[in-house]
Parts: sequence; C-alpha cells; structure tokens
Amino acid sequence: MKFLKGTKINSILKGSCPVCQNESMYSEKNPYKLRETLKMKERCSSCQTKYKIEPSFFYGAMYVSYPVGIMFASAAFIISNLLFGIDLIITYCIIVLVMIFSLPIILRISRNIWINFFMTYK
Repeated sequence: MKFLKGTKINSILKGSCPVCQNESMYSEKNPYKLRETLKMKERCSSCQTKYKIEPSFFYGAMYVSYPVGIMFASAAFIISNLLFGIDLIITYCIIVLVMIFSLPIILRISRNIWINFFMTYK
C-alpha cells in the first residue's frame, strides 16, 4: 500500500499518524486485545504530533462510528441476504454477529476518520 502514502485513506486504514504516516497511533496493533483497543500513544515519535488535541477530543468519533457501523451492517445484509438468499431472520442474526465481532475495528476506524478531519499529511 505504498502508493497510498500521503493520503487520508492510508492513515485511516492503517491507523498511522495523520501528519507523517510513519507509525501507528495505537500502542497495541491488534484491535482484538480488548483492554488495549483504544489505548493510544501520547505523541508520534517521528513528528511529535500530539494525538489527543484536547481532553475529550475523541468523543466526536462516536458520531463517525454510527455511519461506519451502518456500512458494516449493510455489507453483511447484502452478502447474506441478497447474494446468498439467506432467510431474513438468519440474516438479522448474521448482522448482529458481524456488528459484535467488528466493534473493535469500527471503534478504531472511527477514531482514525475523526482525527483525519483535523490533521493533514505533511
């Protein structure tokens, strides 16, 4: 994904620093270590960008997580019901399972999108 270097999409998908994109913003790379999912480094070691601009900065990511979750649920619906023709009740159960198991990813993607609204690549 070197061709995406310098784009917001690269920073959002990899969870890298939005300013230099040299390192991950998160102290743990694996989002499924649930105690560590949202633990972020204080600053980027390359460019010294401070990630938490203000104390409750990432509360805004909650507004982003709703449409991101809708995208995951829509993809689960399209794949299970429209592609495979699975019954609606089972499709609903699949959507619930997808949402539960993708929650750590949704939380991180939402934070990545939120911080990229306010910072640009240099």
